[in-house]
Amino acid sequence: MSIRVIIADDQEIVRTGLTMILNAQPDIEVVGVAADGLQAVRLALDLRPDVCLFDIRMPGIDGIEATRRLAGPDVDRPVGVVVITTFDHDDYVYGALKAGARGFLLKDAGPDLLAQAIRAAASGDALIAPSITARLLAAFADSRRDLPRAQPREALTDREEEVLLTVARGRTNAEIAEELHISLSTVKSHIASLMTKLGARNRVEIAIWAYETHRVRS
Repeated sequence: MSIRVIIADDQEIVRTGLTMILNAQPDIEVVGVAADGLQAVRLALDLRPDVCLFDIRMPGIDGIEATRRLAGPDVDRPVGVVVITTFDHDDYVYGALKAGARGFLLKDAGPDLLAQAIRAAASGDALIAPSITARLLAAFADSRRDLPRAQPREALTDREEEVLLTVARGRTNAEIAEELHISLSTVKSHIASLMTKLGARNRVEIAIWAYETHRVRS
């Protein structure tokens, strides 16, 4: 079945271009478009897409607030959200990730990376533009260096520590399986265990925790 996507951007030419790119993929279908954040939230609640692709700067409410309403910590049935923007601003990335976004891309990412991000979000993975992943997560952790470091609910196993580092470096499940010589189902099991032990909602929060606890450095 196709991955059902909603696109929200205040520029019609951008909405049209993104729609064309995604509809050209054999496994992705754009089922709705919105010109502002409020319309995007209403559309998502009505259509229940697999993934929402949101611009940061939109009228009404911005992409971060729209993400929070659809994928935030208080949402019972979160929707996968990928944020895409022209602006490589740290605050935007932090805000989007903490609001629950499963991906963050710049608009110059290209069709292939865009499609990868949509597929990753649909499957519960996360993809952040490689050009900003390490720098931004490291800077995010550094900005919180004076706060108490969160401790896992249970001690991590050696294998979970290994999986943690690969997730923090942006590896997909398939790449982790190949790198650590384990099965895909084992990778998924370890990631589920990490989310439970760390109190993380998704892979992005696992990666942030790894940087906050200085397990990974830029």
